[in-house]
Amino acid sequence: MAIAAHPGDAFFAMGAPVALETSQGAPGVFFSLSLGERGSASIPPARYGVMQREAAERAATMLGAQTAFLTWPDGEVPVNEEVKFAVCDLIRRYKPAIVVTHWKGSWHKDHQACFAIVTDAIFYAALPSIARKDPAHNVSKTFYADNWEDADGFRADTYLDITPVFDRWMEACALFPMWKGENGFRYNDYYRSLAVERGCLSGSRYAVALMSPAEQLVRHVESL
Repeated sequence: MAIAAHPGDAFFAMGAPVALETSQGAPGVFFSLSLGERGSASIPPARYGVMQREAAERAATMLGAQTAFLTWPDGEVPVNEEVKFAVCDLIRRYKPAIVVTHWKGSWHKDHQACFAIVTDAIFYAALPSIARKDPAHNVSKTFYADNWEDADGFRADTYLDITPVFDRWMEACALFPMWKGENGFRYNDYYRSLAVERGCLSGSRYAVALMSPAEQLVRHVESL
């Protein structure tokens, strides 16, 4: 499950790991806390939000995944218990083994909010003593995505070879109106080039870099 502040983040920064999992037969979900409706300087927010949602649904279908949305206003995603439990409920409903989300070191307030929300939502989702509609579910692994807006303190510790799904992932991302730089940032050039660079560092053709929570990297061994 990719959990992002906006649909574009879910697919551009987090889409390749989900695409790789679905290509191997696992279920995948792209989950956005808002529709990113204020992301265009020329298209009214109401219309742009519809375009973002439609693009996400089409892209998810292309990658063999599902979509889920909350509709908090773009730029105003709150950090409160209501949102945390809404995310908790969706984690319990879809039961992901792995969650990919935003790193906290971001200049974008919605991304910072998403990090805080998801951290607590995963904790709540795993507690049987918290009674909700669905039973408790423990997320096995969490990763933070390599997002150009979340670069402060991001330290890659995992490189994932996405070569088998690279072309399909690029095609899915291209369904979004902002992909080719319409809003001022050339997402297509950035994420394509980044996949090449990460591939060079990891010995594959195309790769994405991920960051793990510190506690996830602890190893328990009996000998070296």
